[in-house]
Amino acid sequence: MGSIRTDLALEARELYQQQNRDYIPGVKVDEEEVEGVKISRVHILSPLGQESLGKPQGNYITLEAPDIKNRDPEFQQTLSKIIAQEIKKLVTLNKNSVTLVVGLGNWNITPDSLGPKVVDRLLVTRHILEYLPDQIDDRLRPVCAIAPGVLGITGIETGEIIKGIVDRLKPDLVIAIDALASRRTDRIGMTIQIADTGISPGSGIGNKRMGLNKETLGVPTIAIGVPTVVYAYTIGRDSLQMLIDKFVDHATADSQFYQMLKQMGEEQLDALIHQVVTQELGDLVVTPKEIDLLIDYVADVLADGLNLALHEDMTIEDVKYFIN
Repeated sequence: MGSIRTDLALEARELYQQQNRDYIPGVKVDEEEVEGVKISRVHILSPLGQESLGKPQGNYITLEAPDIKNRDPEFQQTLSKIIAQEIKKLVTLNKNSVTLVVGLGNWNITPDSLGPKVVDRLLVTRHILEYLPDQIDDRLRPVCAIAPGVLGITGIETGEIIKGIVDRLKPDLVIAIDALASRRTDRIGMTIQIADTGISPGSGIGNKRMGLNKETLGVPTIAIGVPTVVYAYTIGRDSLQMLIDKFVDHATADSQFYQMLKQMGEEQLDALIHQVVTQELGDLVVTPKEIDLLIDYVADVLADGLNLALHEDMTIEDVKYFIN
């Protein structure tokens, strides 16, 4: 897949098909549309599929919801309910199941603040169920949450913090929320990925740390992410390809520039963009100017979806009542 980076399994599949124009071995995909939300499920079933897409074996559910940009309250509730339904398909919880929600990221940097903002909006109940069990609604399950910060603030690897908490609390499920990187600007803030493979904190901007997954934590781990940045390299690469495609369509066969473009391979194009974009500035990432509004809206959507999924027979109105 060249030098183009993405955290979305859906985009990894798209890139593979663009470059190989072939069936992806060991990968199954199904799609549907529900109330204006396109749901794509990528199932990586074998080591060969894992190698082809560069993603661990498991299930990746992607919700594409371009109507997020309208920030409509009614659509917000619809999307939260769809998220809750998809989470429930991946996990099995009973009345006493303890869930730990981890809000990854740096709350001081807007594009990286999604995780902490979701945690701030959650209905956390483990402490009430432990100390006041007779005074709480029977529909509530034990949920606890933490936003551990980042290595640069705490001096501690996020994975080490979460592993210590998991060893102490012994939850039945961990859900990690993080900001991701996309290869398309139109997916920023408008695409949600839910995966049962866990996550590597900081992977969205290339800072791979200790992974949070079943292997490292010892309990099932769900990762929920939303792309909030795109690499400048990717924008430059796509822009150059678009320019080439447009020029080739209108160029004459004897044009020297046309002949030069025809002879340039993927590696040469990558090297050109690297020289122009990344050589001086490094791995520059880009985010839209309205990212603060998108983050707040999506944080509400995810928090409501989690609250509906982790507690029994709840409505969004019920959740708001308990939180307020």
